[in-house]
Amino acid sequence: MPSPKRQHPHSLLALAVLALLFERPMHPYEMAATMRERHKEESIKLRYGSLYTVVDTLQRDGLIEPHETSRDGRRPERTVYTLTDAGSSELIAWMQDLLRYPVKEYPQFMAALSLLPVLPPAIVETRLHERLQHLDLAIRTKQGAIDGVLQTGLPPLFLIEAEYEIALQEAERTFVQQLVARIAKDPAELAPIWPELHANGAKRKRKS
Repeated sequence: MPSPKRQHPHSLLALAVLALLFERPMHPYEMAATMRERHKEESIKLRYGSLYTVVDTLQRDGLIEPHETSRDGRRPERTVYTLTDAGSSELIAWMQDLLRYPVKEYPQFMAALSLLPVLPPAIVETRLHERLQHLDLAIRTKQGAIDGVLQTGLPPLFLIEAEYEIALQEAERTFVQQLVARIAKDPAELAPIWPELHANGAKRKRKS
């Protein structure tokens, strides 16, 4: 039987820091540069100010610790951090929980779908057609970027999240295509009140 889900109070940026230090000791600037080099900021929000705050918090909680401190000329001292045993345990448990348990998220598109009756069916159909164009462009662009990075010799394992993003976009494209077809056929099949709501609203505007 699966073990119960643990509570992980830190942000996903903290998870990224732990994962980077799993590879080798680093200072925060190197962590940020490595994330950007690997395009990880596309899946985990990265801000330098937040990164230093996360590093301080992880050190306070005993998950990382200073490894060495150095100074390059007149530049400020740089502290290189390393993973503690507790940090390694937290990283492994956190990663397993993320893979094991689906989590409820709140995408903006889902919010828009939940409030769809606000717009007339014809407007919704038009805007969804435009969304399909944006999705097609995003999929082509992302796939092109993946192909380009793979040509540099980077193993596909390090681009799995980009492949997942494309899979989500392709699934969304299929859903949107089907929704557009349903609206085009007869929006009243989705809810009789939907077209009536806007027809009545238009009548009220003409009377006023």
